[in-house]
Order: sequence, then structure tokens, then C-alpha cells
Amino acid sequence: MSEGKLPEGWVKSELDNILLTIIGGGTPSKAIPEYYQGDIPWMSVKDMNKHTLTDTIDHITNDAVENSSTNIIPAGTPIIATRMSLGKIVTASFDSAINQDLKALFLSSGVERNFFIHWYRSQAQLIESLGTGTTVKGIRLEVLKALSINLPPFFEQKIIAEKLDTLLAQVDSTKARLEQIPQILKRFRQVVLAAIVNGKLSTNTEQWKVYSLKNLCVSISDGDHQAPPKSETGIPFLVISDVNKGKIDLENVSRWVPESYYLALKEIRKPSLNDILYTVTGSFGIPVVVNTTKPFCFQRHIAIIKPNSNLINYKFLLFYLESPQIFKHASDVATGTAQKTVSLSSLRNFELSVPSLKEQAVIVHRVEQLFAYADTIEKQVNNALTRVNNLTQSILAKAFRGELTAQWRAENPSLISGENSATALLERIKAERAASSGKKSSRKKA
Repeated sequence: MSEGKLPEGWVKSELDNILLTIIGGGTPSKAIPEYYQGDIPWMSVKDMNKHTLTDTIDHITNDAVENSSTNIIPAGTPIIATRMSLGKIVTASFDSAINQDLKALFLSSGVERNFFIHWYRSQAQLIESLGTGTTVKGIRLEVLKALSINLPPFFEQKIIAEKLDTLLAQVDSTKARLEQIPQILKRFRQVVLAAIVNGKLSTNTEQWKVYSLKNLCVSISDGDHQAPPKSETGIPFLVISDVNKGKIDLENVSRWVPESYYLALKEIRKPSLNDILYTVTGSFGIPVVVNTTKPFCFQRHIAIIKPNSNLINYKFLLFYLESPQIFKHASDVATGTAQKTVSLSSLRNFELSVPSLKEQAVIVHRVEQLFAYADTIEKQVNNALTRVNNLTQSILAKAFRGELTAQWRAENPSLISGENSATALLERIKAERAASSGKKSSRKKA
């Protein structure tokens, strides 16, 4: 079917032509807190994060309804956001008052509700792009009413809605399963790290020896305790937020110190390639390998561990420090109230069970293989999620071009022609609009 040609029996219309009326709402006075102590649901954009509502965050009293511009909208009526959350549409399983940022769309009897809701969601990106405003975007009613809709005959609307209900439920189910996989992979990585400490990745645990961390390292120190001088350029100065994602990113740091400050630091506080940084305050327990030869320094809430390469493989030490057992131990020894801190003395006395360097290298290789496998799966999952998200819009686009119901039209010519055509439907809608002119389809009283 060509892009611009409508399916047989369809007609192009403006949104305004298929609605009986649009009803807005309002906000009861916040100066009267008693208004918000009732049991009447009062809907706002805060409630627009689901497709179907079973309750609202806020509730108001009947007096609040009577003394404000809000309106109570019957259950099942499509409600849209015209300010913030543009493109969102919901229905509620209950009568609800609405605020001024929402509009209730009362459909003609010739427009199938679920068909309309699916169509509106297919226009979400367009509606969002039509919003105006600087800090908060809104869409004017005249712009909304002028939206173009390809209207099928009524019986075909029902078929399209049924097909979309089925297909999109399948897409949502697939998406939900895919979104669970990253958490499964996270648990898998934790199991692998735990297996290092438990010796389950080794073929010989009898020769493992227990060391204090300080005996496996050249030094364990932290950042300079004096407040560093500020500089617009110079040497990058890392804070915990610069390493809490498990890697060092010198390109996006927001603080620098003069080179003279860095040069005056003790050597044990100057990072070298393959040293390990370890956060000790607040978001404690995060180890990060120094993967750069560029100079940088860091705050005192970060410790620097310089492994003794004659005793321990830095990658083995990194994995060991990432293990759930070591994190639990760090949590147990951390002190403080507002911000927990792992003291340097506690860190230096962490106990590690360590095999020979040769065995460490074998374990590191196995862990890297397992993590690479998990990373590959995660990348595939992310790609699949992107395709699934695109699939929703693709299905909606096909539906409103008539591509999902081409065979149904061929099998049911009488249901799309003559009195059953969309052209005839529009005429009946026009008469229905005229008959309901001046009537208000909402209730002011609860």
C-alpha cells in the first residue's frame, strides 16, 4: 500500500471531528488542606505513568469539587495530559476528578475506545514535538484538535484494537523478560566473584595461604587530608563520584589542582598503572584499577592500594575486593552515622586467602572469560530491547496504515462500504455532535 493512499473505506479526519467534547479540570485551593483529606480520586500528571489507573496519588473532598473548577470524569474516559507528560493517555477504573493539566476526551459512539487510545499513543512523539514553552511544555487545544487521524470503518476499528491488544501484550511480555536479564547477569557476576573467595574456581585450595591485605601490598594509603587548592586547569582531582561506576574517567572530572600540589604528594599517594583505588567513605567498598599513566590525585575518602606484584596479581586482588564476602566485611567494620567509613587500619587488616601467582593467573583468566560471556549477553539483550522498543512503534504505524487488517477487509467488503464506510460514519458522528451540543458529559458532584 502506498504511503499516502488510504485503505478502502477509510477517511482522513481531524481529531476534533470525532470527539463530542473535551472537558478540563482544576486544582482546589491548596490554602485549605481539608480539601485534600477526602476519598474522591483527583488525577494529575503524577498519575500518568501507567496506562490504566486503579487509584490516584491524591484525593479530595466533595467540598473541594464544589468550590473549584475541577470536574469528575466517568470511569473509562480517555484522559490526556496537555501540560507536561505530553503524548500520554490513561483510563481509570473509577470516576475521578482531574486537574487543569489534564483533559478528558469524550468520544463519539462511532469511535472504538481502545482503537482511539492506541492511535493516540502512536502519535506521542508528534504530540510532544508540538508542545511549546521553555521550562514546562504544553500543547494548545486548537493544535491538539487539528491532529490528523486516518479513520477506519467502525467494525474495522474493533478488529484493529483487538489485534493491537494481542500484539502489544506480546511485545510488553517480551520486553519484561528481557529487562530481567541484566539483574540475572548481575547476580551471575556476584556468584563468580564469590567463587573466587570460596576457592571454587581453583583445582587446588590446599596450598592457599591467608594474608592480611597490608602484607600483600607495597603500601595502602589514602588521599591527602589537607584541602587541595582549586585550579581551572592542571592535574585532575578525583572524588568518589568520579570512580563509583567502577572505572576512572579523567575526561569528565570537574576539579583540578595545581601541578605543584601533585608534585608535593608522597609517592604512596601518587597513582601508578595497575594500582587499585578503593572508596572508603559514603559509597564505600568500590575497587577500581588505575588504567592510565596520566597523573591525577584524589580526595581522602579514596584509598590507594599498591599491590606487591611478587605476591599478588592486581586483577586477582581487584576481583577479590569486588566479591560480596569482602563487601560484607567492609560493611561490618565500617563506622560512623551520617556517612559510614572503612578506616585505613581496618582496610589494611582485611584477610585474603591467596593461591600461588600461577594459580591466580589461571583464576583471573577464567573470571575474565565468564565476564566476557556475560558482557556479550548483556550487549545482545540491550540490542534486543532497542529492537523491541522500535517494534511497538512499527506495529502501531502498520495498524494505522491498515496493514494489519488488509486480509480482513478483503474478506468483509460489506463491513467497510456503504453505510458501514468511514465516510458514512463521519456523517453520523456529525449528527451525534450536533445532538449533544451544549451537554456536559462530566459530573460536578461526586
